[in-house]
Amino acid sequence: MNRVVVAAPGSGAGKTTVATGLMAALRRAGDRVAPFKVGPDYIDPGYHGLATGRPGRNLDPVMVGEHRVPALFAHGARGCDLAVVEGVMGLFDGRVDTEGIGSTAHVAKLLSAPVLFVVDARGQSRSLAALLHGFRGYDPTVRLGGVVLNQVGSARHEQVLRSACAEVGLEVFGVLPRDDKFNLPSRHLGLVTAAEHGGAAVAAVEAIAEAVARHVDLAAVRRLAAEVPALAVPAWDPAREVGHEGARGPVAERPVAPAGSARSGRTASPVVAVAGGPAFTFGYAEHVELLRAAGADVVTVDPLRDEELPAGTAGLVLPGGFPEQHTAELSANDKLRDAVAVLARSGAPVHAECGGLLYLARELDGAPMCGVLDAVGSMTPRLTLGYRDAVAPGDSVLAVTGSRVTGHEFHRTNLDVPHGTRPAWVWRGVDSRPVTEGHVLGGVHASYLHTHPASTPEAVARFVRACEATR
Repeated sequence: MNRVVVAAPGSGAGKTTVATGLMAALRRAGDRVAPFKVGPDYIDPGYHGLATGRPGRNLDPVMVGEHRVPALFAHGARGCDLAVVEGVMGLFDGRVDTEGIGSTAHVAKLLSAPVLFVVDARGQSRSLAALLHGFRGYDPTVRLGGVVLNQVGSARHEQVLRSACAEVGLEVFGVLPRDDKFNLPSRHLGLVTAAEHGGAAVAAVEAIAEAVARHVDLAAVRRLAAEVPALAVPAWDPAREVGHEGARGPVAERPVAPAGSARSGRTASPVVAVAGGPAFTFGYAEHVELLRAAGADVVTVDPLRDEELPAGTAGLVLPGGFPEQHTAELSANDKLRDAVAVLARSGAPVHAECGGLLYLARELDGAPMCGVLDAVGSMTPRLTLGYRDAVAPGDSVLAVTGSRVTGHEFHRTNLDVPHGTRPAWVWRGVDSRPVTEGHVLGGVHASYLHTHPASTPEAVARFVRACEATR
């Protein structure tokens, strides 16, 4: 599989602009493009999906283990001509207190992929040569294949920058002028999601694609992406992961049924509703694929619009997102809130992460939510961010006592401790003291911790078995 990684010296240089524009421009030119994002980010893959027409997927060695990254890549890139992998933060920025584990450089080496280096050229000229020399020499096993110059002010500025790149022997693949018209909107946790931005997101991606097609040498990018060795690894297979190999056919190719749709001939499968829509976008494509492979009939439900859970719902997945941006609409949909509460109180399995946790609370910023957890959620000025090595302190619908997982927290909200629940996870804080987090109540497993289901397929299989047992 031809592949290229888009990286930068640090955040804010234009990685998302260049990567998304490159994906869309190559697709316009007839290429089948597989989109990927390094790290636990959920927002950029939404724009990648708009650009390519395929699910944006994450490659995170910290959460899934480095041994799974090439296989997950091969799975997501199946049937494509080339893959574009957007990096995270600066090229060598990975998990804190490690030697770059989970960084863009780490993933580039795992994939044996060249790096297209995006540089914000504002405020510099010949100093660019020193910057490029330092990044290329810091780890010679990471191949810097070329440069895209972003935010270039004039023809003279471009000429000086090109000379600086020539000094260190790096080819310039493109020069993007200063232009705010394709900037994507941001807020407290990064970009506004593509689902929320709606038609404006489509327009922004189109504008970026036009700019990249006009100012970046797509043929040169294709040549760079082709200068890679073959990845001698079998593609990740969700059916094999949950022990149902061959039982349900090509899992990744079956579309998610709309809420309330007929499912003739599938009555033996437990119905698992997965929340989607603009308020709940923080999910992984592999999660749905694993649920299906484990035997579930997956149906999407939008808590902003759908007033009922799908007929026969036996379990519910509430991924993260931005419910705090949609409190009024979520609260106004009292029919669905009541249905979720009834389902949870019946003992049915409910898996909620971050935004899903808040939706289960009694209220969020003063607006009534589902009331499954007797707790109140609210926005705070404090950002909670980082990877966590967690252990399950007790049995739940997801885990048995002692199960281990590496997850990621990323939120500016707080939830007071609900009555009558057990913690979902425990880990060591920065001071080495134990931290308990999340809540287990009956069949409910709710936590701020985002997890990648590909790292623990047995948890997905356990969840589906619980749905089969309680439906």
